[in-house]
Amino acid sequence: MGNAVNFVLISQLMKFYQKELRLKPYARGFHLITDTVVEALPELTNMKIGSLQVFIKHTSAGLTINENADPTVRMDFESHFNEMVPENAPYYIHTYEGPDDMPAHIKASLLGSSVQIPITDGRLNLGIWQGIYLCEHRDHASGRTLVLTAFGS
Repeated sequence: MGNAVNFVLISQLMKFYQKELRLKPYARGFHLITDTVVEALPELTNMKIGSLQVFIKHTSAGLTINENADPTVRMDFESHFNEMVPENAPYYIHTYEGPDDMPAHIKASLLGSSVQIPITDGRLNLGIWQGIYLCEHRDHASGRTLVLTAFGS
């Protein structure tokens, strides 16, 4: 019985925020979107401690956290991923939307569709050189949709 009381007490103190964010179309590559995410969820400033999950609702783009200062890191990511997962591989069957179609799906699976970041004192608790990347793997992608879910107290 004591656990149920504790759960009710904690759930009354927790805040939950969820928002869909439509990003503008980005060129193929790795793009910092940290500021865009933070601006879309001003409720973060009301949270002392918590967590933010960022989820992308697409199968040909991904999310990751990495270097936020030197743009050559993002260029190297793009170059490496293109070597690791080349276009026009003779064994690809799923090519309905062009030569970047199947490689985009593979790259997105390698990186993943979500990132989770701690919230501390109303701010994302990222390392000094960390930022959230949109990893766009298509040559002509439309805007992407993210689901931002913040919870904490």
